[in-house]
Amino acid sequence: MLSKKTKYAFHALTFLGKRREQKTVLIQDISEEYGISHKFLENILLELKKAGILGSKKGKGGGYYLIKDPKDVALSKVIRLLDGPIALLPCVSLNYYEPCVECKDEVKCGLNKVMIQVRDEMLNVLENKTLADILDKE
Repeated sequence: MLSKKTKYAFHALTFLGKRREQKTVLIQDISEEYGISHKFLENILLELKKAGILGSKKGKGGGYYLIKDPKDVALSKVIRLLDGPIALLPCVSLNYYEPCVECKDEVKCGLNKVMIQVRDEMLNVLENKTLADILDKE
């Protein structure tokens, strides 16, 4: 399940994507549109900025804007950035691997094998879907 943080990030990115011709968008506009706490949203946007997805401008006419084209913002990147691992179990994670404490033999673990398939299918979708796909559906 996506965290609220990640859901809000996708809402903000969608809002910014729809208003690319505007140059910059105020946090307050996004906050009011989706009912997101201004402070919480500000932290999310800062993380997206640090990751090189957003830019910001201070002063008059300031706000946030997309640096990347929506087709270059993979859903998997945003999820990993804000939620961490995509895999449902730590023992099948590609980027955040940890052995499961209760598992005696990962090689023989049937759950591990099934969750690898689930991870691979999810990654296939999330790495090939982008912000542009979300914008196209709205």
